Amino acid sequence: MIIIMSNEVTDGQIDAVTAKLQKMGLDANISRGVERTVIGAIGDEQKLDKEALQALPGVEEVIRVMKPYKIVARSYHKSDTVVDIGGVKLGGNQVQVIAGPCSVETQPQMDAAADAVAAAGCKLMRGGAFKPRTSPYSFQGTGVEGLEMFRNAAQRYNLPIVTELMDARMLDTFLEHKVDVIQIGTRNMQNFDLLKEVGRTHVPVILKRGMSATISEWLMAAEYIAAGGNHNIIFCERGVRSFETYYRNMLDVTAIAVLKKETHLPVIVDPSHAGGKAWMVPALSRAALAAGADGLLVEMHPTPCEAWCDADQALSPEQLNTLMGELRGIAQVIGREIA
Repeated sequence: MIIIMSNEVTDGQIDAVTAKLQKMGLDANISRGVERTVIGAIGDEQKLDKEALQALPGVEEVIRVMKPYKIVARSYHKSDTVVDIGGVKLGGNQVQVIAGPCSVETQPQMDAAADAVAAAGCKLMRGGAFKPRTSPYSFQGTGVEGLEMFRNAAQRYNLPIVTELMDARMLDTFLEHKVDVIQIGTRNMQNFDLLKEVGRTHVPVILKRGMSATISEWLMAAEYIAAGGNHNIIFCERGVRSFETYYRNMLDVTAIAVLKKETHLPVIVDPSHAGGKAWMVPALSRAALAAGADGLLVEMHPTPCEAWCDADQALSPEQLNTLMGELRGIAQVIGREIA
């Protein structure tokens, strides 16, 4: 850590910073320049309290040299992590497409969705039993009954299920129903109590990016999960909030490349929530795969016009089938494969 002192700093203020560092178990290297004095903290940076140093008189800025996230950083684990989801590998050379409806509605609807997901060649199925909605009057999901319908439909094809956990109090219910992948939605990316709870399990977690979150904040949210002992984490870029109103969110394709540099964990993309319209999904999916994404989280409904939520962005079974063919072609070109 580097501590930059103000241009009017006194010797007493420099001594106070040095003493504070020593109290934290570190040594200080003082460099006096023409205009600025810079103090370098030597030792384990994890022991440092940046805010306490920043508050000292004469301190202008405190800059971390080491990254605040450790376990999820690529420096911690040089090779790409492959997450095993009930025998389905996500990461490495394998690209997975997780498809299914936005919400679990009825058993016939989920049965038809499972048929379409399996027919398209997808190995994982998504579906929301509990739905976070902007309006309290919108459909909120079918709850525990929805988990049961989801499991009944998916198990006919041995499809691991992906569904969103909104409340730590429901975690035991998710575990009882053997949810294969727990999704943490954008609104809960910094729900630290929830992150700590899923960190105590070994169930794979898809961590969606907060709609206004920086990449650093996103990585730190993942670190909460990893610090609890659960390293089966999958990042999901789903678009960030911008000034544009033509589409739902702005898909940050750049984030894929940045995460691939910063973390060893798999990165997937949700093109459905980014575009908000079904006709945008194929183009965004192709772009994501070409940019290096390890998978996609795609909404598909047996009859999109009858969907109880997000009908505009759901693909039909036929559209999903076509998209899978296109993605296989792109994967082959870049030396990967759709598993």
